[in-house]
Amino acid sequence: MSIILGIESSCDECSASVVHYSADAVEVLSCETFSQIAIHRPYGGVVPEIASRNHLETVNPMIEAALKSSGVNARNLDAIAVTNRPGLVGALLVGVSAAKSMAYALDKPLVPVHHLEGHATSIFLNTQGKPSVPRNELPYPMLLAIVSGGHTNLHLVPAAPELWPLDFLKRSLVGRSRDDAAGEAFDKTAKLLGFPYPGGKWIDETAALGGNPKAFDFPRALPQKATLDFSFSGLKTAVALKAEALRKKGELQASLPDLCASVQEAIVDALFLKISLAVREYGCRSLAIVGGVAANSRLRGRLENEWKSIGLTRPPILPEMRYCTDNAAMIAGAGAFRFRQGQFLQGTDYLTLNAFASPEF
Repeated sequence: MSIILGIESSCDECSASVVHYSADAVEVLSCETFSQIAIHRPYGGVVPEIASRNHLETVNPMIEAALKSSGVNARNLDAIAVTNRPGLVGALLVGVSAAKSMAYALDKPLVPVHHLEGHATSIFLNTQGKPSVPRNELPYPMLLAIVSGGHTNLHLVPAAPELWPLDFLKRSLVGRSRDDAAGEAFDKTAKLLGFPYPGGKWIDETAALGGNPKAFDFPRALPQKATLDFSFSGLKTAVALKAEALRKKGELQASLPDLCASVQEAIVDALFLKISLAVREYGCRSLAIVGGVAANSRLRGRLENEWKSIGLTRPPILPEMRYCTDNAAMIAGAGAFRFRQGQFLQGTDYLTLNAFASPEF
């Protein structure tokens, strides 16, 4: 058993969390997050310099709040985990610097965590007595879809996270977006339609206002079975052209529910198609969807209703809604698995830990 503090500052959420790891579960004892959405909304997206400066102001309060609400004294921590890639370098450096300082002052092991590996382990988090996914009993191989604002990847997972190699993300990758990520496609098309940042939730909510998903025929790129890759840049262009045509006619506002439903259906269709192909091609016995887009109601609905049609023997695994977007609980969880493997820095070694923008695939 071990108690891990996680720190996440890769983009526009500053978060700290304490988890308790055991052979049976990863129990979230606390998770405190400050979201910068309101700060970046006037600019229509994340401004890196503003993000970094706000992390400087909020990282210590988030750590203090997470320790206080968990009831854990910092000296009783077994290790400190921190996101060090990928993300905005300035933002990452704030979290990395805070983690290094704490680890040095408390003489604790330091675990660098890949942000996407954090998302990958979010399905194993256990909160408020809710049973976590029995990671040692899951039927493998499992297809893992990481679908967020920055990434749309398919990974073939052969075993429980305690057995993942250090290059797990690279070794297991079987499909990825060639341009925009799915979450990026949601946000960019939402901006074209006049919605505030971040746009994914506005597309989802507006589509739910009686929108017809077949009203507009938007492209589904790379439909062929020969590849498991995605492409969403053509969708963005198609939406821009349609929105401009409707705007000139004075029909854009009235068409928003149909437009949003059609955009959403195009993105979900593309995801569902490639997920279905990958499940069949690799004989996957289970499926997990993680990342911000895993919160999309249409994607969740289709997966819950159609999972048998793609050859699965059990429903897809989805993280709790609070763990779909960036948070430190998933970083602490991923750090706990790496700590269990003995993959951590100690002593003066962790003073050289750096932050990297690239996912290094």
